[in-house]
Parts: sequence; structure tokens; C-alpha cells
Amino acid sequence: MRLESLSMSPSTAFHTAIVPAAGLGTRFLPATKAVPKELLPVVDTPGIELVAREAAEAGASRLVIVSSPGKEAVAEYFRPNPELEANLESKGKTDLLEKVRRASSVIQVETAIQEKALGLGHAVGCAEPNLTGDDEAVAVLLPDDLVLPTGVLKTMAEVRRRHGGSVLCAFDIPRAEISAYGVFDVEDTDQDDVKRVKGMVEKPAAEDAPSTFAAAGRYLLDRAIFDALKRITPGAGGELQLTDAVALLISEGHPVHVVVHRGGRHDLGNPGGFLRAAVDFALDDPDYGPQLTEWLRSRLGVG
Repeated sequence: MRLESLSMSPSTAFHTAIVPAAGLGTRFLPATKAVPKELLPVVDTPGIELVAREAAEAGASRLVIVSSPGKEAVAEYFRPNPELEANLESKGKTDLLEKVRRASSVIQVETAIQEKALGLGHAVGCAEPNLTGDDEAVAVLLPDDLVLPTGVLKTMAEVRRRHGGSVLCAFDIPRAEISAYGVFDVEDTDQDDVKRVKGMVEKPAAEDAPSTFAAAGRYLLDRAIFDALKRITPGAGGELQLTDAVALLISEGHPVHVVVHRGGRHDLGNPGGFLRAAVDFALDDPDYGPQLTEWLRSRLGVG
């Protein structure tokens, strides 16, 4: 599946997107001893660039990468490389030159540092000093999740314009698989795929799940989330969970809705999911797709 072409929105419900990227990528060791997981390529483009392009497509002008000490290469990827660009230009390699320049031109990137891994909520909170007075809401995109086709953030922004508050993305998961997810307790609205959230349950048994709508890695959060993050209690390991802060806002009457996304998803957080994403994107690539299709048919022994 290819990301849709960029189409900047003339107006947006948010200006800043936050990408928590401070993890050590332990499931990808030993590769991540030297290369941050976020820079591993899906075909030829790092996952972090795909997520940045999605944020820009939805109207974000700034990307705050929440990183950890030693992962400077993630932000460095978005900076121009004049020497490399001059080399490619002198050799007439215009296609490669365009690819190299793409990341530095798609969105303004800055960093926030999370010194210790204290949960997703803590990571999001680390980005608060980067915000300005114009940031009434922020988008949070988990870099392990590729939500396809892109565009769900635009829909979430429209739901926020209509209902206010915070808006999250959800997938409709088969009930037999629901125990692996955080699950929303919802009630219907006048739109089929927009639900009002009454609460959340983390990894319930299938028979106890309040719905089959599970949290995905896209959030559009009212700035009130940062105050809530300061008031929740750390859980196991001293971690602050973003879902606990959202639950606190719900309990205080803050409107929270989910948009049920009917597309696909790739999980870049583990090697198996990463390989599926790479194959999916490669099959759709005109340079690699035809030969890969032929090879896969031969390898699998199918006609």
C-alpha cells in the first residue's frame, strides 16, 4: 500500500504533531545497536519519514520528535545534507536527489528529550515545552503504526471541529483477538464511524470487552491532556500512561470521540510486521513490484 500523495490542508485543527521515538528498539536487536528503529527503511524510506509525511498531509507544520540520548540520528535525518546533495546533482542523479531532499522539506522538525523511559504519557508530556500559545490541540502519531490509507487525521480534525475535546483513532477488531488491545467503551453518535467514548479497558477478556473498537496509534488531543498527565498516578515501573490521562479527562466531562478507521494497518514495532509492511509497499512500487511478485509466486509455488 502506498501513502497517498501530499495535499496540505488550508486550515487545520492542529499545528504540531508529536512522535514518541525514545524507545531502544529491543525487538530489532542487534540492528538497533547502531541504527535507530525509526530509521529502518520500508523499501527505501524510513518509517519516521512516512509518519512525518502523514502529519504534514493532515496540516501539521511542526513535528516534535521525542527522543532519548544517543538517538540524535533520527532528527538528523530531517536536516539537509549539502555535500551529498551536491554530489548527486553533479552526477545528474535527479531522482535520488529528490528523495534525499524530501525529508528536510516536508515539515519543520525539532526534538524533545525523554531521559528515562517512563511510559507513553511521560513521553508526550516531554513535548509540552515545545508548544506555543497557538497549540490548542496536538496530534500524536506512534511511529510503529502505519495507518493506511493516510487521511484519518483529517477526519479526526473534522470531528474535533464539530464536537470539541479530543479524538482518537480506533480499529474494529474481531472479538476473538480483542484481548491484546486497549478497548473503548462507546456510545453511538449520528455518524456511523464516530463514537463517543465513555471509558477504556486495557486488554480485557473477549467476553468482558465493552466493544470491539481498539485503540490505534493516532491521537488528536486537546491541550488539556498535559494538565491531566500531571495529575495521574504512575503505574507499574513508574510509567505514566496516556490512556490514564484520557480516562481522567473523560471522568471530568471532557468530550472524547473515536473515529473508526476502516482501512489497513502495519505494525513496524516488530520484525514480522515490519517485513509485511516492506513487502506490501514493494509490491505497489513500479520499480520493485513486478519482479517481487514473480519471485514470490515462484518461492511459494503458486501460479
